[in-house]
Amino acid sequence: MSQRKFFGTDGIRGKVGADQMTPELALKLGWAAGRVLARTGTKKVIIGKDTRISGYMFESALEAGFSSAGLNVLLMGPMPTPAVAYLTRTFRAEAGVVISASHNPYYDNGIKFFSNDGSKLDDEIELAIEAELEKPLICAESQFLGKVSRIDDARGRYIEYCKGNFPADQTLSGLKIVVDCAHGATYHIAPAVFRELGAEVVAIGVEPNGMNINDKCGATSMGAIRDKVLEVNADLGIALDGDGDRIMMVTQEGDIIDGDQILYILALDAKERGLLKGGVVGTQMANLGLELALKDEGIPFARSKVGDRYVMELLKELGWRIGGENSGHILNLDHGTTGDGIVAGILVLAAMRRSGKGLQQLIAKLKMFPQVLVNVRFEGDKNPLEADTVTAKVAEVERELGERGRVLLRKSGTEPLLRVMVEGEDKETVTRLANAIADAVKAAT
Repeated sequence: MSQRKFFGTDGIRGKVGADQMTPELALKLGWAAGRVLARTGTKKVIIGKDTRISGYMFESALEAGFSSAGLNVLLMGPMPTPAVAYLTRTFRAEAGVVISASHNPYYDNGIKFFSNDGSKLDDEIELAIEAELEKPLICAESQFLGKVSRIDDARGRYIEYCKGNFPADQTLSGLKIVVDCAHGATYHIAPAVFRELGAEVVAIGVEPNGMNINDKCGATSMGAIRDKVLEVNADLGIALDGDGDRIMMVTQEGDIIDGDQILYILALDAKERGLLKGGVVGTQMANLGLELALKDEGIPFARSKVGDRYVMELLKELGWRIGGENSGHILNLDHGTTGDGIVAGILVLAAMRRSGKGLQQLIAKLKMFPQVLVNVRFEGDKNPLEADTVTAKVAEVERELGERGRVLLRKSGTEPLLRVMVEGEDKETVTRLANAIADAVKAAT
């Protein structure tokens, strides 16, 4: 496969004004993508964004780029990533574009694409777009320029789609739910979905100002929702990230429920209803406890590389339907084509209603291993994974853990970070070992 210059594991992402996230690149990217996508199909694209202040700038630049390539553009305004994927399908658009840096701070932003079936673009199309980016921008003649319009009812369409994933003969009446929208793209959608299904909703993280997305709230910062669940004596909490494709949950007792635990709930619910097709796909980061608990239930488990696109690839290869990441990307191909935090939350609530159990009861048999993750930022071309001192330290740690633990080192696909993960039965031990490896990495950079 050719080397990618712009696209990472989840589109293009970086600090606004630096790296590659400039309005010039967005304009050129819109044109280049338009040139590739205009070769077939409906010649229209849908653009959505999260609530970052830079979203206005990139939206305008992309809009101009697509128009210059002759594609019509439908604008949605702030909408979750999975909503863009869904509406791309229903509008029969050639592609959907999301302007978002997901869980990153407001000063970052990104651009990612969905194909006309709501899944992420194939490698071949991304490489074709990269090839066009190397060419000079040539504007279409005036009579062939694309037109721009807005989808006024996108919010209502997506709310109805989300609700359609809950059993028609059930309601959430009697449940008090705290919903944390991370001041992101779900702020005007998620509370309405759960309220309309009958729950009493306490909403936080629903006042975006362009610069507070993911700031001490949402699925990557669980303190705020945990405190609110305990304060208002809620039955549970649902936290989403800035673009709504991740979910984390909180039990009535204030315990955090991550993506691995949500996968366990969904897999057992599907198995009990006779609807489980194959097994479950997790990633290299998935907790060893999940693998062992699924094994006890007779459910196969497979690991992919980290990243929801790799989970999707392995699901397709195996013909399975349920997969995800412990960070909260949950894929259930019977209910969508990409990670959807709101829909995943609805499926967990449906499992609760069917079983008559609370969130804590649903994971009672799942014993999670302590897992410590240390992020080490690095700069320059030196690859710390190839340093002899790092490989020696990893070997030393693996010998100490034996068969009851794991070590995983990997580079982030979106940031200059090396992620050091150590997993084992004792938290104090794995913390010490993770820090020892992180120190070796820092010394090697």
